[in-house]
Amino acid sequence: MATALLMPKQGNSVESCIILEWTKKEGDQVLQGETVLEAETDKATIEVEAVCDGTILKIFYEADSEVPVQKIIAVIGEPGEDISGLIAEAAAPEPAVPAAEVIEAPLAKANESEPVQPAASAGGAVSPRARNLAAGKGIDAAALAGSGPKGRIIERDVLAAAGLGQPLTPAAAAELIARGLSAPAAGSGIGGRVRLADLGTAQPLGAAARSADFPGAFRDEKVKGVRKITAARMMKSLSVTAQLTHNFSALAGPLLDYRAKLKASPEALGLNNISINDILMYILSRILKANPEFNAHWHGDSMRYFDSVHLGFACDTPKGLLVPVIKFADRMSLKELSDEARRLIAACREGRAQSEELTGATFTLSNVGSFGIESFTPIINPPEVAILGICSTQLKPVRTELGVEYKDYIGFSLTYDHQANDGAPASRFCAAIRAAVENFDLYLAV
Repeated sequence: MATALLMPKQGNSVESCIILEWTKKEGDQVLQGETVLEAETDKATIEVEAVCDGTILKIFYEADSEVPVQKIIAVIGEPGEDISGLIAEAAAPEPAVPAAEVIEAPLAKANESEPVQPAASAGGAVSPRARNLAAGKGIDAAALAGSGPKGRIIERDVLAAAGLGQPLTPAAAAELIARGLSAPAAGSGIGGRVRLADLGTAQPLGAAARSADFPGAFRDEKVKGVRKITAARMMKSLSVTAQLTHNFSALAGPLLDYRAKLKASPEALGLNNISINDILMYILSRILKANPEFNAHWHGDSMRYFDSVHLGFACDTPKGLLVPVIKFADRMSLKELSDEARRLIAACREGRAQSEELTGATFTLSNVGSFGIESFTPIINPPEVAILGICSTQLKPVRTELGVEYKDYIGFSLTYDHQANDGAPASRFCAAIRAAVENFDLYLAV
């Protein structure tokens, strides 16, 4: 009996996956558990396995296609079987999700004390993608007419209300940016969604670039995978948030002295590998508890405040930037937090990170200090309301009783969403971070 192979669901917040590569083709025999394709979400790469023994009778999506989760992507069975019913099912529109099931609960398993309410509208259910976009644009999704199945409010409805035209897949958005193109009026995707394949007729935004305009050798390399998705997410973040950055610094001496003690401590204590970044994450997890307006999510017409701190941190990997999340960081000792950070970094760099380890952050930290960066503008990961950048340590002149002395100062860059917080609370938050860094020994007792 022919069996449908579905794009697997990857956590509550992932609506679709991009197919990177089919490792099998139509007509190939497969065994149950054998990898047939690699796909990617905005968080991680996954391998999709055959659900039974048999022959791949039909493949419905090519590489680089964005496919909704739980959608049929292939059929496995015996040669000659009638699969017309599965072909018809694969071609059917995406089914509507009952209103009671349409929820955004990235932390539901980790923290059951923080309830998440279902979202619905007069026209029908609201997809998570549409709800997030509407929140960022300040649009009341419940007031929109849904064009999805059974009146479901989907992304294109919000884009239309905002006057932004047809939605684009992450792959198409990244390609438009890379090639400097203007999007077609409509695409071949669900509901007119513009896909990568639709860009063949896209026109350059300016004069067409010719090879002769660029003397010497050059090469074009197609953007794919995490880099492509990150490009789309960053553009979306800047378009739906009012981002502002405060740059400040703090005396780094106490931090550096404590780090030196840890490095010199007996190996049996297991403290030698605790880094400056670990110490800063420990401090931040405590400061956020006292500043709940930054340990929060912005949902357009409401703020969601979290009792616990789930701390995301940027991690550079061979496949691009990933953001693993330390759940309940505020409940961990410094050593526990450091051990968890190292475990997550290893999982990301080795391609073993699970989707639940890459979602659910309430605040994010990005450290580029090791590259000598003195200040920068980190970009918020919506619906989070802020992100803290860690910069390099620099010598600064300081007037003391003995005259002018040079002391080490560590730089910080706080980007926050001005929709959610004003300058005064952001400045107080920066001052609290500075005070904690300069008096770190006191926070070890918290």
